[in-house]
This record gives sequence, C-alpha cells and structure tokens, in this order.
Amino acid sequence: MPELPEVETTKNGLLPLINNQRVTRAIRHRANLRWEIPKALKTILAGEVVNGIDRRGKYLLIRFDVGTLIIHLGMSGSIKVVNSSEVLRKHDHFELIFDNNKSMRLNDPRRFGAVLFSKDGSHPLLNSLGVEPLEEEFDETYLYNKSRNKVQNIKTFIMNSKVVVGVGNIYACESLFASGIDPARQAGSVSKKRYALLTQHIKNILKKAIKAGGTTLQDFSQVDGTPGYFTQTLSVYGREGKNCSTCGGKISRLIQNQRSTFYCKQCQT
Repeated sequence: MPELPEVETTKNGLLPLINNQRVTRAIRHRANLRWEIPKALKTILAGEVVNGIDRRGKYLLIRFDVGTLIIHLGMSGSIKVVNSSEVLRKHDHFELIFDNNKSMRLNDPRRFGAVLFSKDGSHPLLNSLGVEPLEEEFDETYLYNKSRNKVQNIKTFIMNSKVVVGVGNIYACESLFASGIDPARQAGSVSKKRYALLTQHIKNILKKAIKAGGTTLQDFSQVDGTPGYFTQTLSVYGREGKNCSTCGGKISRLIQNQRSTFYCKQCQT
C-alpha cells in the first residue's frame, strides 16, 4: 500500500507537471473505485487551472478555484502524467486532460483508491486525521500523552491515523526496529524516553524514504514510472528468516491486526 513517502513522492512529481495547467476534460473511465467518482467533475473541472497540490496523510489534494480534488491511492494506485494521445493502460480509471496535451491518469488495479471533491477543501475523511509526523507538533510529549492507558500494541497505536497520519506498516516496522521497541509491547507501557527515540526515528525514516522516492514492493512507482528505491535500505520489513543487521540473529514475523510485522526478537524489547 502506498504510504506517506509514496504519496509525498507523487505530489512532488506532479507539481512541476500539472501546476498552473488548465483542465480541458475530466474523464472517469470507471464509475466507482472505493466510492463513486463524482460524475459532476466533468463539468466542475472543465476550464479550471491547477492552483497547487498538497498532501494530508495519504491523501493528495489538488487545488482549484472551485474546490479541491481529493485522491487516495488505495492499496495499489499510482499516478502518471503522459501524452494525451497515449493509449490507456488497463486499470486507468480516472484522467485529467490538460490544454498542453498532457494527461494525469490514476491507475488502480485493486480499486481501493478514491477520487472525491470538496468545494471548501474539507471532508469527513480529512477532518478525523491526527498530526503529521514531519511537523513539530509530533514529538515524544504528544505521543506519550496519547498513549496513556492504551493497552493496544505499540505498532497498531502508531499506525492509527487518528493519532498520527501516514505511518503505515512498512515504516512502523522499520521505526520500531530502529528504536529497539518490541512491536507487541502495550503502547501505554512505553516510557517517554523511548517515545522520544521512536518519534525521531519515524521522522528520520520517513524523510529518507521520501528522498529515495518511496518504497516499491509490488505496484507503486513514481510519476515518471521509476520505482522507489527505499526498498534497498529496509532493515526488517519483508526479511523474515534473514540475518539481523545489528545482532546477526534471525528476523521474525508475526501477524498483528491482519498485517505482517517484521522484527528482531533479540534487538527489540
């Protein structure tokens, strides 16, 4: 699933390609993804100019004078900007055609993504989100206070988008390993000192992943079609049975909330 670094990478790739460009047509090649793609986008966005692109959590926010186009990449989505004359690929479900003969296309094989619209830029899906992990507000005090009396495991806690956005499965595993914290430990039992270490590692790992263009495991690729290269630096994720780079022991895997967690039993306590 594309996580915060992949969405940030997509945003950064789109900005120089579609910012200040005028839409000539908005086409839904499929009526619905996770939810219905608004049919009215055809008339709402025709003739409108892209004023900017933001990211909130894992949502891309493409700004227009008339409102905001909200896009979520779901589990397998990616966005490309191509010549408008290029033949559609299988699973190209939504498209913005610009007056420079370029097209922005959302490709989503598993159809868990979303294309939504908001006139004022707000949306219930955005309103419930927690803090951004790369902002100053996200620190050990914030995370420690949020964790008090929490009996859920620490990995599930930091992946809760109502607490902090964008720390998905890959980066939660990597951050907990770097911090030496057992992913099964109860969130409320973790000390403030260890939360200080964890918040710093979350920030550092997300920044490194963004710089590397995200992580490509199966479906994700950047706007220009190249893969994300952070895969090459993963310490535990997807490495079950391989040697730990710190202690030489074997990387283990367990299932938490129906997701695989990779960790080192010796290094993480």
